[in-house]
Amino acid sequence: MSSSAGLWASFPHDPRDPAVATLRASDADRDIVHGLLAEAFADGRLDRDEYDERSSSVLAARTLGELPPLVSDLVPDQAPVRSGRVPLEMASTTDLQARALESWREDRRGAFVGFVGSGLITWTIWAAFMFGGFPWPLIVNVVALLNFMRVAANRRELVAEEVKRLERKQAKKLRAQKDQPPPELGAGS
Repeated sequence: MSSSAGLWASFPHDPRDPAVATLRASDADRDIVHGLLAEAFADGRLDRDEYDERSSSVLAARTLGELPPLVSDLVPDQAPVRSGRVPLEMASTTDLQARALESWREDRRGAFVGFVGSGLITWTIWAAFMFGGFPWPLIVNVVALLNFMRVAANRRELVAEEVKRLERKQAKKLRAQKDQPPPELGAGS
């Protein structure tokens, strides 16, 4: 488990994520961290006392949030989890807001690329085939610029709309989970 991406991807829920830090840690979660500690001990990055102390702390950990600090100096990448990686059903209001803001940024980036890209293409075509004629690429540029300005200027409204959309989608997923019958214990035996 030498790569941090592999370590954190091994968890069903990334313990670095504040939204899941208060969830109870399972034996499997503790085993993942203990495996990293054993690897660090074998590599000589931990001495016996440190290994024993941290191993005891891993066994005593009750929540997922208690696990990352035990290996923070052993794992090179402690980048925070992107809120998009939290399942929508478990996303907090802050996560939904962050997702909506990221969506707006992507929309703004797309509108800008659309403005620049359409300008380059249309002006190149105009210059190659119609130079000196009616500058029709201006029409395309104005439309693309208006779209970019609309997206850039309406940040608050677009983010609020996206938060509402995500909240509706989250509620729908939670209702679907609630409506699913529990698995039968004796099935398939």
